[in-house]
Amino acid sequence: MSTYLLCASPIQGHAAPVIAIAHDLVARGHDVAVLTGSRFRDAVEAAGARHRALTGVADFDDRVIQDHLPERDRHHGIAKLEYDVQRIFVRPMPEQFRALEALISELAPDAILHEAAFTGVIPLLFDDPASRPPVIGVGVIPLSHRSVDTAPGGLGLPPRSDAVGRLRNRVLNALVAKVVFRRTQALADRTVRELGRPGLEEFLFDFTTRCDRFLQLSPAEFEYPRSDLSQNVRFAGTVLPPSPAPAGLPDWWPDLDGDRPVVHVSQGTIDNKDFTRLIRPTLDALADRDVLVVAATGGRPVSELGELPANARAAEFLPYDLLLPKTDVFVTNAGFGGTQYALSHGVPIVAAGDTEDKPDVAMRVQWTGTGLTLRTGSPTPSAVRAAVDRVLSEPSFRERARAMARRIAEVDGVSVIAAELEQAASARRAAGAASR
Repeated sequence: MSTYLLCASPIQGHAAPVIAIAHDLVARGHDVAVLTGSRFRDAVEAAGARHRALTGVADFDDRVIQDHLPERDRHHGIAKLEYDVQRIFVRPMPEQFRALEALISELAPDAILHEAAFTGVIPLLFDDPASRPPVIGVGVIPLSHRSVDTAPGGLGLPPRSDAVGRLRNRVLNALVAKVVFRRTQALADRTVRELGRPGLEEFLFDFTTRCDRFLQLSPAEFEYPRSDLSQNVRFAGTVLPPSPAPAGLPDWWPDLDGDRPVVHVSQGTIDNKDFTRLIRPTLDALADRDVLVVAATGGRPVSELGELPANARAAEFLPYDLLLPKTDVFVTNAGFGGTQYALSHGVPIVAAGDTEDKPDVAMRVQWTGTGLTLRTGSPTPSAVRAAVDRVLSEPSFRERARAMARRIAEVDGVSVIAAELEQAASARRAAGAASR
């Protein structure tokens, strides 16, 4: 048995895969603690792990993200991304790191696993590997490592490795690092120095190249190829958190078994304060189509959707493990987890996201041929209608989505992670025994 410390930012899409990993490790007989937001205590303890809560600015509730990001709506595009990165990931670094240090002292973990946006591990990665536990990162967002073959994250651009493309990438990577994110990089560098470590030599988004191992939680086929891929990266398949057991299926559930194609639409659980962004345009776009539109409000009252067209159904939450096998197209704001959940069931996608990592997830959908991106988070009904019509009428989208589903099914992500952790822990124990 080994002792593992798992760390996650208090965001549903980041914490849920980590808690699923914790559940698997506990089932294998390991002692597991999870450091994350206080709101995830029940979920962590239900997984059989010990919960340790973040404090201060590091412990926020993503369900009311506007309370943590009061000026977010004043920013747009890259400026909004920079604001989000500073408030959600850089400023919590000291609180995360102090909690991490305290738990290393208390638990003496054999290894640490963190999701890619948990910046509290950055100061630890400057320490001599012989003096600290092994650190393994897991990618619950698209791989952000800069490359000669890819544009920087946040722009939603496809990869290009030809001469012109590499010139584009070099210019954009330099622009983002040295101009657009100059203040964010300076803040991260200053924060790391204040925590007693040397400044950041690499771009902030590349810090996971310092991890002893970095496990990207997606099939390699869903990620852009990089000729300069960091040597610590391994594609570990997906980790899909179990769908919550429904209190009861809605009374309209049998309608899903009719002859009409089913189109599911969701804005997730964070970017769902304004249904006119995606759900309402989708309802209006498809009102005259011979399809059944199923909307999930992510916990908001269904009444806030307004009057539903005759061919639409809605609920606050829906069990994806039951819904997606009946779904023909998923219209989504391109959250990384929800996108992979749909692809694991072979469901093609219409993606409409313009915040956080969503433009990059959406472009990966189009680049892989598993769906289309609308290149906006607020599409018009006509744009949604055209995209859904195309995905339904062209078999290649479903064929590509089903091929991705087969690839996802081939790799047991939690088993890969468990093996990597145990290998790291065993190597550390062996090194400790040899030094005595």
